[in-house]
Amino acid sequence: MNLSPIPPLTVVATGEGEHVRIPGFGATFKIPSNRTYQAVSIVEHPFEVGTISAPHMHSREDEYSIVIDGEIGFRSDESETVLGPGGYIVKPRGQMHAMWNAGNVAGRIIEIIIPGGFEYYFRDLGELMAASVTDRPAFTELAAKYGLTYGHPEWLDDVIQRYGLTPPSH
Repeated sequence: MNLSPIPPLTVVATGEGEHVRIPGFGATFKIPSNRTYQAVSIVEHPFEVGTISAPHMHSREDEYSIVIDGEIGFRSDESETVLGPGGYIVKPRGQMHAMWNAGNVAGRIIEIIIPGGFEYYFRDLGELMAASVTDRPAFTELAAKYGLTYGHPEWLDDVIQRYGLTPPSH
């Protein structure tokens, strides 16, 4: 019988974790995949008012999100919803999706990413943005490294207009 390794006991107190700054949207690594033998990662994302993530599609991982503060909108292919605290959503790989702050106060979600490893995309993206990199090829190369595809789906402009959002910067 092949048993998976048992992850070590891990305790993360309120406010702890590696913080990554991305304008309007950040990431705090609560339980990075290097603590779970790459099985899963858990990341907390704050959403400033007016923020929408760039629409994207994962080829390798599924994301399970739990809203803990504010109202967060989710669009995945043709499905759209807005969830408040305690709402859950599964965003399966292979679907173009985006998330945004649908309210007028700061929002926050917990994201469970299976398998783990994708959380490091946020660190790399934060470094590109902190270095004021503006050339699209750098972002395209980063996305390819993580099996991510950016897009501009037909619904994006409508969502931005309806919720008064700032268009994504990359």
